[in-house]
Amino acid sequence: MSLLALLDHSLLGRAAHNALEADGQDGITQTFTFGELEARSNRVAQLLLARGIVSGDRVAFLLANRVEIIDLWLACLKLGVIVVPINVLYQAREIAHSVGDALPTAVVTTIGRFVHLPVGTTCWDVEEFSAQARSAEARCTRVFAVPKPPQDANTPMALVYTSGTTGASKGAVLTHGNFASNALVLNAVWGMNERDRLLCALPLFHVHGLGNALHCWLAAGCHMKLVERFDVQRAAAWFEGYVPTVFFGVPTMYVRLLELEASSARAIGVRARLFVCGSAPLAAHVLEAFHERYGHVILERYGMTETLMNVSNPYYGERRAGTIGLPLPLTHVRIVDEQGTDVADGASGELWVRGPNVCTGYWRKPEATAAAFADGWFRTGDIGVRASDGYITLHGRRSDLIISGGFNIYPREIEELLMEQPGIREASVVGVADAARGEVPVAYIVSDHPVNATQLIAVLTTQLASFKMPRAFVRVESLPRTALGKVQKHLLPPVR
Repeated sequence: MSLLALLDHSLLGRAAHNALEADGQDGITQTFTFGELEARSNRVAQLLLARGIVSGDRVAFLLANRVEIIDLWLACLKLGVIVVPINVLYQAREIAHSVGDALPTAVVTTIGRFVHLPVGTTCWDVEEFSAQARSAEARCTRVFAVPKPPQDANTPMALVYTSGTTGASKGAVLTHGNFASNALVLNAVWGMNERDRLLCALPLFHVHGLGNALHCWLAAGCHMKLVERFDVQRAAAWFEGYVPTVFFGVPTMYVRLLELEASSARAIGVRARLFVCGSAPLAAHVLEAFHERYGHVILERYGMTETLMNVSNPYYGERRAGTIGLPLPLTHVRIVDEQGTDVADGASGELWVRGPNVCTGYWRKPEATAAAFADGWFRTGDIGVRASDGYITLHGRRSDLIISGGFNIYPREIEELLMEQPGIREASVVGVADAARGEVPVAYIVSDHPVNATQLIAVLTTQLASFKMPRAFVRVESLPRTALGKVQKHLLPPVR
């Protein structure tokens, strides 16, 4: 059975219920029922067929958040077409990589982005495409002219490209079953239901917005407000006007939300029931400050493009600062050494995961797919430690591990300590080549004041082993990040 059967509880079963409000391109708020979204996507599906799109084809979109993404996603779901979301922040070279790898039949975007696409790409202007779809029969049903093969849990639904924080991105093949199991589990453990109101400021080209927000909303049958992008200047008005009960965000959003007036923050917290954070590590001091101002402990969870969600702090129970929580239902997690042997609690190792949430592999990359799996387990590349009660703490990426003089150094430990120091807003630690020790740690810091290395060393010496001490502290204006806030360490400036 396809993912559509899960979403039909809302699209068909709650057709008359208010479903969505979205800021239109003209600045006017648009509102839709589930039945209207069903009809809109049916019309888009008919238009795709008329333009020669068939089951198994790829159709890409390069768009900021707007209702047309939802229309296209549902239409492709109904036709068995594979969707290729492209990061709207990408420049021509990055776009060319995704398009050249996925080879979509067409890319839906705005006219202004046509010049950023490779020569020869079939581009469809989203405004013209949507206008043509709207001109179809007002109430368009799912009686499509071209038969398609039956869909099941293993049917590909999307090619979602990894963030490429260490190199060229790869297209993870995510299936109907991946998205369905992810939505079912999250709605169950986070208590999502038809009474919720979800504020979505996450980009729908990323699995955090697409896999979590979009599907949790449609599967639960609740109401959602979709905004183009997060804007702290408008955040208070969104929270106070829309009154969401649930908000999914990334660390940078929560840092900015701490800028709101204390009275506004408290009022927002009183009316909400859940704040979720992921896509990048959440600093413990941010969690504590948010709790103090909003009255909520942010629920931190852990997922990947290739696996959707794996681990989460509990909705009921302790949300432990600095940890990602416990394995989600249906997901198995192991922590293993370099030989693939399980390590004892308290020892660090690589997280391996298995479950219906894990992708089938990488698009057109059999060698990368083979390297990513071991006996059915997906090798995440993330290093972590499990406590005796099951809570897991991440130490960073395996590729970020610094080996200095034979000692293992996990950058996140140093980064967390640096961000506890007054005036330091962000920190990123990387390894640089060293003739004597192989490599040594260097800290890049975003700070409100000039970096005093002597003072920092004096503080860190009391809390870090000597081999972990950064050999240099480099002040930068900002850290290079992906759209979802992950630091792109390979783009940090070289140490001079």
